[in-house]
Amino acid sequence: MSLDLSQCSDGELAALADAGRQDVYREFLARYKVPVFRLIRGHVGDADEAMDLTQESFVAGFAALSRYDRERPFRLWISRIALNKCRDWARRRAVRAFFARALPLDSAHDVAIDAPAPDVEAENRAELARVRVAMAALPHNLREVLVLRGVEDLSQAETAALLQVSEKTVETRLYRARGRLRALLEGGEG
Repeated sequence: MSLDLSQCSDGELAALADAGRQDVYREFLARYKVPVFRLIRGHVGDADEAMDLTQESFVAGFAALSRYDRERPFRLWISRIALNKCRDWARRRAVRAFFARALPLDSAHDVAIDAPAPDVEAENRAELARVRVAMAALPHNLREVLVLRGVEDLSQAETAALLQVSEKTVETRLYRARGRLRALLEGGEG
């Protein structure tokens, strides 16, 4: 009789992976690929980049599965890895942006702009892009809390555990993030 992996806990799946069961990785992906993708997409704003970072997150997570604490939810653990991948991506992007801006002016036509043309997008897509730009302008610690609580719908306790901060810190950052986002969307400085 075959074991139904969908009925196993995360800890049981990790133990089976340690025992050499390759099909366990597919079960982890089936459970957590979509929420991890949404989390990353909320940070980077680009679906293709988010898919690449999602894959990188799972590859890194599976390589480090022996360090996973089986008493804790796998989703929080893999989300932490994903957040670290997002931070690495943002650092790389900042370096690339610096060098792109350092090009001579006669080469400026080769540098692509990230913002979509307003007349190309439908009204709702334009608003979504405006929100993404405003979110991208937030400091990463505020953006993380906003994405985890608002987009991923994690509880305050789960968010605190994932970010390794107190629940009060999550509450404060969320309040500040919402205020700054509101100010940015209303045209203020935030």
